[in-house]
Amino acid sequence: MKYNAVALTKLIEQFASLPGIGMKTAQRLAYYVLTLTKEQADNFAKAITEAHDQIKNCRICQNFTDAEVCPICSDAGRDHSIICVVESPKDVDAFERTREYNGLYHVLHGLISPMDGIGPEQLYVKELLTRVASDEVKEVVMATNPTVEGEATAVYLARLLKPLGVKVSRLAYGIPVGADLEYADEVTLFKALENRNEI
Repeated sequence: MKYNAVALTKLIEQFASLPGIGMKTAQRLAYYVLTLTKEQADNFAKAITEAHDQIKNCRICQNFTDAEVCPICSDAGRDHSIICVVESPKDVDAFERTREYNGLYHVLHGLISPMDGIGPEQLYVKELLTRVASDEVKEVVMATNPTVEGEATAVYLARLLKPLGVKVSRLAYGIPVGADLEYADEVTLFKALENRNEI
């Protein structure tokens, strides 16, 4: 890559700095961008700049929005007595695609991870506690990922929320639909048994 033009090298490095993008993919993206017309390239750059300038956190749930309050929080038809706590805005999108959940959300923008220097003070924990302290909230669903950090965050938040008199629940874990039992690991099988439901 040392033979590339400086501007191309910088472009590749910018793509490579994105999560989940390796050097080969970064090179492919950079070379693709150079095939765009000047107008297409300007529109691409403008979309990034506008999103960065206009998108902010919802004053209530911390999800991304271009308004003071996001459409979900301002929807009177949603169940305001239940809050689903997620790690990032993309998790909200995942739940919304199911079309089954009709409550509200709270986006932490990360998980507690002492190894990475991330504690509760770096997350939107205080804002969650303020919301739950209102009489309207009856249940908080912990929907963090089933990782060490996700579990630690869920347990920490549950300890803070229980004294507020709300029900704190956790997403069930288990066998994904369409999976073969023989390929499931021991922890997944154990969680599936532990979270079994009556039929």
